[in-house]
Amino acid sequence: MPQYLFKMTKLTFSLLILLSLSFCASDGPADSFNYEEPVEEDTTEAGELIWSDEFNGNGAPNSSNWTYDIGHGDSGWGNNEVQYYTDEAKNVRVEDGKLIIEALKEGGEWTSARIKTQGKRSFQHVTVKAKAKLPQGSGTWPAIWMLGVDISEVGWPASGEIDIMEHVGKNPGLVHSSLHTPSSYGNTQNTSSTEVPDFNDSFHVYEAEWTSDSIIFKVDGDVFYTYSPSEKNGDTWPFNDDFFIIMNIAMGGNWGSDAQYETGGLKNGIDPDLTEARMEVEYIRVYAN
Repeated sequence: MPQYLFKMTKLTFSLLILLSLSFCASDGPADSFNYEEPVEEDTTEAGELIWSDEFNGNGAPNSSNWTYDIGHGDSGWGNNEVQYYTDEAKNVRVEDGKLIIEALKEGGEWTSARIKTQGKRSFQHVTVKAKAKLPQGSGTWPAIWMLGVDISEVGWPASGEIDIMEHVGKNPGLVHSSLHTPSSYGNTQNTSSTEVPDFNDSFHVYEAEWTSDSIIFKVDGDVFYTYSPSEKNGDTWPFNDDFFIIMNIAMGGNWGSDAQYETGGLKNGIDPDLTEARMEVEYIRVYAN
């Protein structure tokens, strides 16, 4: 899936900014607010914490960190996806200490949300961890991923893509991590997968440890895929620039579509009994490497 390196010294959390805003689950844009909250200590091996969103409070995602993709995109966001992305509270909100991204079937059509740090926060050679619980249902396609900030100039896949976590509902419990580069992209991308049987019932930490030499993917601290090409050049390693973070739920599409439910020759194969799909994210954290 498609500005500047965000550098910070280690945060000292001695003051909690108290906010009180009402949350209205309407069809209009979600109310926006900013906040800083102390993070729980991460006991896993990682470098200095340089940025995080703990999704505390209630309302819209922090506008200092996140913006939105809106609409159907070009050719279903390049993947023949069927959902319409919105910035409305019904599809994306912070609720009870978690980010909620929710795809909804409305009058036979699907709405969802895709949020990103593009233009807000970008990173290079970092470790990214996201603690998330994934939706279930054939036709769902949740993802936590990254794109190069130069995508507008060089296009895809020259920009590079780091897929920290993808899950397609037609293959429940099989979580994928992938890299897209000019030499290996689309159906030929560098990829691997691992079993997460309780993906929908429990939260798991999905992680990419990105250095100047390799990108290592983990679930709950367990390594299942390492990418480190022997020859690193623009074709095999477009990963020496800043990247921004994206989180979304797509519906259907080239990979997410379940052939048994497809109609009209379209990649619209979604379980007809499915009416909603929700991804919950407790936090996303970025560490220096």
